Formats: sequence, C-alpha cells, structure tokens
Amino acid sequence: MSDQPTFDLAAAHRWFSADCFNRVWGYLEKADRSDTDNEVMLSLAHVSLAHWRDREDATDQNFSIGYWLLSRVYAVRENAAPALHYGQLCLEYATKESPFFRAYGHEAIARAEKVAGNREAAQAHLEQIRALLDEVTDSSERSLLETDLADLSS
Repeated sequence: MSDQPTFDLAAAHRWFSADCFNRVWGYLEKADRSDTDNEVMLSLAHVSLAHWRDREDATDQNFSIGYWLLSRVYAVRENAAPALHYGQLCLEYATKESPFFRAYGHEAIARAEKVAGNREAAQAHLEQIRALLDEVTDSSERSLLETDLADLSS
C-alpha cells in the first residue's frame, strides 16, 4: 500500500482551500444558523486555512484572509478569545499588504473586542480602520469596509 495519493494533491488543496472558504459564506449569511450549522461553519473555516497552508502559491495575503475568516466565524459565535487571537494573526499577516487588508485586520480585532465587551479597544481599532479607509482607492473594497465599519459602529 502506497502513501502517495492517486490524485493531484496540489489541485485538491487549491480546490478545498477555495471551496471551504466559499461555503463558510453561505453559513455566515444564513439568518437562522443552528448549532450544527455553527459547528460546520467553524470546521470549514479551519479546513480552508489548513489547505492554504499546503499550497505552494500561498501568500501572506491569503493567510491574512484565512485568519480574518476564522476571526469572523468566532466573533459571530460570540467566542471572543479565539476571535481576537485570529484577528491579531490576520493583522500580523496583513502588515505589508494594501490598506484594504490592513483595515480588515483592524476590523477583525475591533469585532472581537466588541464581542468581549472591550469598547475602548474596539474603538481604537475602528479609528485605525477610518484612517486606512482614506487610502483605499478601489470603490468595491471601500464599500465593503464602509459597510463593516457602519455595522461595527452601531
């Protein structure tokens, strides 16, 4: 028995990293998630990042996005500690990325701090988002950030 897969492993990592990421969005947008939905959503977010780790073409931007997704999933589940942990990793990987990705690192942390009830810490990261928003020139990226900023500011 061989330890080598009988399929294209690199192609499988490419497919699962994206497919699992996209499937998480279906759960995030679902208004009436069950406990089982929440567990599946969390598993998919972790699996997506795990497959990104096995991709030779993975970049810091990809990891920043993967950590952001994990932070968001934990935040919507109101689990502040891992949301903050993954938010901090998101920001760490976004340090050399465009203002859009750096802003989303702060968005992840602000959301986690809000879940934790740390209003001042959340506000400090909201200010960072506002400052970076001025540097985001792509209209669709700017719109996404403005929507999440409004959501977090309410």
